[in-house]
Amino acid sequence: MLPSSFTRLAGKANFLLLVSSLFLFISVFILILPRPSPCPSPGFLSDTLPLRHTGGVGDGSGAAPTAVRHLVFGLASSARSFPHRRRYIRSWWDTSRMRGFVFLDSPLSVEDATANVNANVNASEPPIRISADVSGLPYTFPGGGLRSAVRVARVARELVGAAEGMEGVRWVVLGDDDTVFFPENLAATLRRHDWEQWHYVGSSSEAVVQNEKYSFDMAFGGGGFALSWPLARALARVLDSCLVRYAHLYGSDARIFSCLAELGVGLTRDLGFHQVDLRGDIFGMLTAHPLTPLVSLHHLDNVEPIFPGMDRVQALEHLFTAVAADPGRILQQTVCYDRLALQTVSISWGYAVQVFSGNHLLRDVLTWQKTFMPWKRGRSASSSHYMFNTRAFPKDPCARPAIFFLEGVAFGVDEIYTNYSRHTTESCLGNRTSMNLKRIKVSSRFLFLGSGQLVAPRRHCCDILPSSGEVMEIKIRECGDELIAMLPMVGN
Repeated sequence: MLPSSFTRLAGKANFLLLVSSLFLFISVFILILPRPSPCPSPGFLSDTLPLRHTGGVGDGSGAAPTAVRHLVFGLASSARSFPHRRRYIRSWWDTSRMRGFVFLDSPLSVEDATANVNANVNASEPPIRISADVSGLPYTFPGGGLRSAVRVARVARELVGAAEGMEGVRWVVLGDDDTVFFPENLAATLRRHDWEQWHYVGSSSEAVVQNEKYSFDMAFGGGGFALSWPLARALARVLDSCLVRYAHLYGSDARIFSCLAELGVGLTRDLGFHQVDLRGDIFGMLTAHPLTPLVSLHHLDNVEPIFPGMDRVQALEHLFTAVAADPGRILQQTVCYDRLALQTVSISWGYAVQVFSGNHLLRDVLTWQKTFMPWKRGRSASSSHYMFNTRAFPKDPCARPAIFFLEGVAFGVDEIYTNYSRHTTESCLGNRTSMNLKRIKVSSRFLFLGSGQLVAPRRHCCDILPSSGEVMEIKIRECGDELIAMLPMVGN
């Protein structure tokens, strides 16, 4: 049996060990407790939209590629402009596979609301929502401006609120009622970016003066822009406070841009978005589209119809016959050379073909022809300055290339055929090689906008096939290890 003194010593040791263990446990517990932040919570401005993650289709590392079904559109309009511009929306909207809303300032009149029924038109349009009252939010732009900019900016918040219960939302897309989107290309463009991160995707104005006035780093709202879902939800939480701080700005897009800047997010520029701050004939723009999918067009009320002999909406619908066949290839420029006839041929797929006499270097053919006029004429020296290089478009029709506009689209076994008919009939002695040419037939394969074409795009090549005097046949193909140029013939 152990002595009592030894027992008492062992008891004290056990007690000290217990106290030490308890002290160590409490110390560790205190260390791992979250410490209060020196900055207020991002939610202190608004508690109506908690930042919870809404699981949807394709979440996680094995997510399906972003598609049109993952987008939600918010189109800002008004009861006054919507009856006229709804035809632009119908040209691209498909209710069966798209989600979104048109936001109006007030309800439509009975006549405008029943226009589809009276005309017996089964048109596809987004559902209409009436914007919330924003009269309590300030607008102090000097000289008056457009107070509707506050309501239009707040569409971003209202759209997020409407989309909260939807499945699989990855991107919120904002635009005007005259913004024409090319949805398949928009989805493909957004596939370049991780939608679970904060992204703000769009483009600036074509006009230097507009960017100088508003910002070179802002996505112009008419061209449309996209916000990844987590960013859109964060923006919605704080937007009202931003609208108060930036009451002195002119437009809605400037308010959104400023608030996103406060969230630490800058613009990811994509050249497929087009504000179209131009006037007149935008042929020179459409025939020299950059190597990126066409995502949007805007301001079509302010330019001439893009096809001759049609009104603006008819011309747009005609373009969409080609878009339906091969959206990724629309307006993509392909250039080939006829060495024997000494001709340069430029194809803007689905829109127009130009036949130039002589050898025109590719660098020159890719430059925008100045067929258009400045957005703001003569107001300053920079009014006619653009964000791209231009070249002259001859005033003399006989000095211009022979122009062929899209006539129709047909399908073969594994190819798409687009036919183009000659626009002008002037007999120009300076363009003898193409005097008798009346039609051009172009064959191509469907352009899949896979990761390769999106990340490292490359222009396609084309070959002029043996043809008759009145019809030129051209085949578009992927380029090999070759140059796009009129190279000397072998043996010369």
